[in-house]
Amino acid sequence: MPKIEVNEEHFARLANLDMAKLSREAFEEILSCAKAELDEDSDKSLPLAERILKIELNDTNRPDLWGTAGCARQIRIYQGGEIPQYKFFATGDTVPMQPAHKVIVEKTVSKVRPFLSGFIARGKKIGGISDSMLKDMIQTQEKLAWNFGRKRRTISMGLYRIERIKWPIHYKGVDPDSVSFVPLNSAAYESDKELTLRQILKEHPKGREYAFIQEHEALHPLLVDATGGILSYPPIINSNDIGAVLVGDTDLFVELTGTDLNSVTLAASIVACDLSDNGFEIEPIEVEYEGEGSKISPFYFQQPVFCSLERIEKYLGKAISQEDCVKALRKMGVESEAVSGFERELMQSRKGAESLGVKAYPPPYRNDYLHAADVMEDVMIGCGLSSFAPERPRDFTVGRLSEITLYNRKVKQIMTGFGYQEMIYNYLGSKADFIDKMNTVNTDIIRIANPMSENYEYVRNSILPNLLASEALSGSAAYPHRIFETGKAARQDKNSADTTGTVTQNLLGFISAAEEVNFNTISAEIQTLCYYLSVEYTVEESQDKRFIPGRAANIMVDGACIGVYGEIHPEILSKWNITKPVAAAEIILDTLV
Repeated sequence: MPKIEVNEEHFARLANLDMAKLSREAFEEILSCAKAELDEDSDKSLPLAERILKIELNDTNRPDLWGTAGCARQIRIYQGGEIPQYKFFATGDTVPMQPAHKVIVEKTVSKVRPFLSGFIARGKKIGGISDSMLKDMIQTQEKLAWNFGRKRRTISMGLYRIERIKWPIHYKGVDPDSVSFVPLNSAAYESDKELTLRQILKEHPKGREYAFIQEHEALHPLLVDATGGILSYPPIINSNDIGAVLVGDTDLFVELTGTDLNSVTLAASIVACDLSDNGFEIEPIEVEYEGEGSKISPFYFQQPVFCSLERIEKYLGKAISQEDCVKALRKMGVESEAVSGFERELMQSRKGAESLGVKAYPPPYRNDYLHAADVMEDVMIGCGLSSFAPERPRDFTVGRLSEITLYNRKVKQIMTGFGYQEMIYNYLGSKADFIDKMNTVNTDIIRIANPMSENYEYVRNSILPNLLASEALSGSAAYPHRIFETGKAARQDKNSADTTGTVTQNLLGFISAAEEVNFNTISAEIQTLCYYLSVEYTVEESQDKRFIPGRAANIMVDGACIGVYGEIHPEILSKWNITKPVAAAEIILDTLV
């Protein structure tokens, strides 16, 4: 979970708290409204201005809380403060003020890093490195770019001195060998040498750290002003000229670039609101997409969400009036109104009366209202958990193991008896492991809509990639290698009885790696396994591209395919850097219970 370090004095001022009168227990109770807890208290022997609080956030759906201003804002509102009115946001119908500055996004960058958002921040001087506001700005930038932005892949942020910029700014794609500039100095790289973009990726510390984002692209993104002066090479590093923000600067241009429009827009909204809370005046900018028209940034794009009182009572266990729901949501910083309506648009076509409920209008810095249940959750927190009386369970039940669990245990015993070692893996993984390295297409694999990391972007639809990943790390161990796992996998299925359009299955996957391993090896083990499981089966030739053609078979039971086994294709072994032959099998256990 994200952790932030906040200056106690700065945090208390923004949250409107008197820390001297708060016990640790009382402070932790206050933090609960932001789904946060005190990870480490400050050193009270230090002067107030030097005390640091370490806070852990327990909700990854609220990146607006990953900074001093955002976390303090939630606490301030919950304690009775006014909901801030950020009047600098454009909407689909209104523009708060005509932007005086423009950024032109050229078509050349559309296939690399196509989206940009930003704004102008004026009126506050940037302090020294010890300045608590500057430290918080840096921390917010790092947390958004690293956690929410997947290590800068989907979001990165830059700050620039307006006085050095000649408008309009151009955001374009360029040949990485055709442009050079002096990158912003770092502690590990003190040099005034000009480097091309490709050289930056190889020689500069930040370039080497983030080279994985751009190095494979033919064109690389670049921000330049009207005279050709370079602002930055997103998402790698700023220039040492226009891209250097100095102590005492007051007027800043803040830009965010990335690969997902909603994520970039939300991140810009969060930063703009945080800076506004810190005393900056925010001015919008015009972002012109070449050939597609213009957008004003920051932009409010959230949609209202209706939640019925019926759902709230069902989930929370007690009836709550519309008025109390509105009050509870207000404590969470969410404007709402008591109305009648339908929770889903498709329900409007059904017969029946509208339901009483509340319509919530998420603030511009939040985009976690995906369903009526999210409204209900904020109602619960706004009412206070202590307002819900504890209840004893109404039903007495005796637990037991499910049939599939008992069957899994039997399979594990058999596989262990064969000399296989059991493995346990995560169900989430990357596109590289689940698709690219397996010679498969992503027609039925489930992708997470808002992954926090590319390493956990997809839900596995097979156990074999996990097993091969382990084998790839085991080249120095004595052969043979024999490993297995029984676990769940999921895939898309439009014909599924489940309303989600997916199906989850219990699978057995196992691989054997050694110089002498072949199709006959794995075939004999399938035969023995099915004997102990009392399963009668036949085989037919498999066309599974993960296996060598002619050396793979489908396992058929009562005319249905319940698994596959064979020799893993050499191309796949090469992608995993596996040097020995591998035979593998995967069986759907649900079909055998």
